[in-house]
Amino acid sequence: MAHAQTSEFKNPVVNWIDQRLPLFTMIQKEYGVFPTPRNFNYFWNFGAIASVILVVMIATGLVLAMHYAPHTSLAFDSVERIMRDVNYGWLLRYIHANGASMFFIAVYIHIFRGFLYGSYKQPRELLWILGVVIFLLMMATAFMGYVLPWGQMSFWGATVITNLFSAVPLVGGDIVTLLWGGFSVDNPTLNRFFALHFLLPFVIFAVVFLHVAALHITGSNNPLGIEPKGPQDTLPFHPYYTSKDSFGLAIFLIIFAAFVFFLPNYLGHPDNYIPADPLVTPPHIVPEWYFLPFYGILRSVTFSIGIPFTDIVLIPAKLGGVIAMFASILIWFAMPWLDKSPVRSYRFRPIYSQWIWMLPISFFMLMYAGGKPAEAPYVQIGQIGTVAYFAWFLGLPYITRHEKPLPLPSSIAEAVLGSEAAAAGATAKPMEKA
Repeated sequence: MAHAQTSEFKNPVVNWIDQRLPLFTMIQKEYGVFPTPRNFNYFWNFGAIASVILVVMIATGLVLAMHYAPHTSLAFDSVERIMRDVNYGWLLRYIHANGASMFFIAVYIHIFRGFLYGSYKQPRELLWILGVVIFLLMMATAFMGYVLPWGQMSFWGATVITNLFSAVPLVGGDIVTLLWGGFSVDNPTLNRFFALHFLLPFVIFAVVFLHVAALHITGSNNPLGIEPKGPQDTLPFHPYYTSKDSFGLAIFLIIFAAFVFFLPNYLGHPDNYIPADPLVTPPHIVPEWYFLPFYGILRSVTFSIGIPFTDIVLIPAKLGGVIAMFASILIWFAMPWLDKSPVRSYRFRPIYSQWIWMLPISFFMLMYAGGKPAEAPYVQIGQIGTVAYFAWFLGLPYITRHEKPLPLPSSIAEAVLGSEAAAAGATAKPMEKA
């Protein structure tokens, strides 16, 4: 005879459900009593913030899809109808459009925290790799979403970016034709992009689930980069970090709301309020701001690579730019093996603590150069930023070999509370259990 799962929840409805499907027990285990390092700072809020924004993007996207018409002769007008005639359509669209920027802001900070505190190191390599996969899916989803309004910048951005694949030897033309669904960016392209833009957020959600599952297997990293050595080093996730995450989320949503209600078009491009016209090329084609660093890398390769003293070209400039752009993200996968230092946190790494700042400096240089016309001095700024960006990654093995880390604290509790308080906490925990 089958027996129901034992459950101790006081609410009879919750208890009845949990005995038959222990969802609430799982939630209590993973988000209630889950032991979490006691020294998290506010950098650790951005994973939860990004998760909330993802849910907001999926919810608003579902409603917008009900009113959008994925056809080249109707798409632009359907977006204007959403803005003017659909109840609160303007709000849904502004939340969705600005939500993409907020999502990337949260994820960029989340990734930089990983670089700062070595969250890619053993045993969290797979956790990091899944995070990079999420970022690649985000980029694909955001690019296809930017095309859907079918404005001037949407159309020409799609034309320029999809044409990049034509640089791939042998199969480049076939890839472009497959992306377009024909021989130019037209109605089949818009239909494909709409279908994929609708589908990919659910793929992202699934990979986020794996990302969180991997996190709960290995446990969270922390600002000191040392593993918890006992119950004195941890706190239950609820109520300590649910409260802290809620506060951080509230501040972030206030900033989000400020853009939605007061600066809804600040992060967009005015040309996207002009219907797409294949016969009129905008004077300066730029992607959304969150793509600008990688666009800057793409444009910084202005030379071909060939055999010296011959006319043989091995890598044309266009292909070199495409390779550099994709390599700038794919190199993130190699971080656990490029940085072999046994110490995680930059706080205890004298050279790395200085070296780390070259990464955001080069990133913002590339963002600046990517948003400017492809002319001097912006091309040169992009080239300097590209060299600095790749030098940062490729210099990590050298730093690992020559750096002498500082002594690590013996435990998280000692670093946070002091040795006497940590010792008292260590002895108090077993007594409480007894």
